[in-house]
Amino acid sequence: MKKFLDQDFLLQTDTAKKLYHEYASDQQIIDYHCHLSPADIAEDRIFNNISEAWLEGDHYKWRAMRANGVDEDFITGGQPAREKFRKWAETVPDTFRNPLFHWTHLELQRYFGITDLLNAESADRIYDQASEMLNTREFSCRSILQKMKVRMVGTTDDPSDNLESHLRLKEDNFSVKVLPTFRPDNLYAVDKPADFNAYINDLSQLVGHPIGTFKELMKAASERIEFFHKAGGRISDHGLEQLHPDLYSLEKADEIIKRVQNGGTASKEQVNIFKMTTLVELSKMYAQKGWTQQFHLGAIRNNNDRMMRKIGADAGLDSIGDFSQITGLAQFLNQLENTDQLAQTIVYNLNPSDNEAMATMVGNFNGGGVPGKMQFGSGWWYLDQKDGMEKQLNALSNMGLLSRFIGMLTDSRSFLSFPRHEYFRRVLCNLIGNDVENGELPNDINWLGQHVENICFNNAHSYLKL
Repeated sequence: MKKFLDQDFLLQTDTAKKLYHEYASDQQIIDYHCHLSPADIAEDRIFNNISEAWLEGDHYKWRAMRANGVDEDFITGGQPAREKFRKWAETVPDTFRNPLFHWTHLELQRYFGITDLLNAESADRIYDQASEMLNTREFSCRSILQKMKVRMVGTTDDPSDNLESHLRLKEDNFSVKVLPTFRPDNLYAVDKPADFNAYINDLSQLVGHPIGTFKELMKAASERIEFFHKAGGRISDHGLEQLHPDLYSLEKADEIIKRVQNGGTASKEQVNIFKMTTLVELSKMYAQKGWTQQFHLGAIRNNNDRMMRKIGADAGLDSIGDFSQITGLAQFLNQLENTDQLAQTIVYNLNPSDNEAMATMVGNFNGGGVPGKMQFGSGWWYLDQKDGMEKQLNALSNMGLLSRFIGMLTDSRSFLSFPRHEYFRRVLCNLIGNDVENGELPNDINWLGQHVENICFNNAHSYLKL
């Protein structure tokens, strides 16, 4: 019987162990999509305790605590940090077979050298030990990134952001590249007219010219893309339920922005027209700048109205949607490809039933001499666990080229999430190792080890031109 979370965790064969320990484990990390605070990195924040570092903003843990009957006051409410941690510690034993059980204990080991299981009995001891370590310069935000061998972090930033923290980090010559990602959700949020109008008014002040037409909105977007580009940004990101490119209309988009700015509202179809027209035009700009665009498809968000009113968005109230994806994605990519304006693209799928369809669809638009130009992205959100990773890797292997895959990302708000890269690397090496042991791949460790290194680091480094 294997010991829980030992050095060969998730590695079932000798080949898998060799691939992981000799080729994967020491690779640097390129975390090209996350939600870390650039201000925390720029200011080199030191956390007061592990609750700040571990529980603030982590909706994975919040969902588990709610499912375990923990009162919301101990989750997102005003209870003291130690009390919140105790409630999380009480919950952890009941997360067995959930990836949170693995992640929790992997993070305790990798950051703090703590091998005890977290539960109600060990809670205070672990809280004190981890908090004491975190409350030192050795565990500041910048130090954590360096300790975890992070080479690059891609944060998620609104077009109106001044990128002050990114510019400061660049001036400081910080060893880790912290690059902004253009996340333009607010540019097309006409479903919330009051918020949209306030945002556009602020954006108008920022760019120094009026935004009363769709053409003027796209001019402002182009100027902000140029600003991000000068700050080192080379990636955009979009969170969408699904794509409706057949609704693209510059004329109607112009009518809609004028309607909303004059106090009107937009129908569901008009919202989609405006969103799709904006996305197509933005995508053309990304291609012109040589950027990579990301599309996260399939989440159904903010399902619980009462909790939304109480605690707001991004609070663990989202789930996998069952939207129709493939036809819209095909039309969207083809519309851009037809005019040779399709940028490097990463598509993330949240519904695993669409894995094979997604993998085959993105493969239709490779070309231009760019290896892996179109990427079927890593297991995302509810799928960034062992089963989800394996299904994504198998679909990609069967339908495309695993060898050109750019690998894992954290998609996290926590500085303690980087062992997710280790988790992915172990899963990857185990899959390949099993194939070798089963006679499905040649027992050529150097050859396979090079592919492992590429998927863990080299491919992303080349793809993102780092």
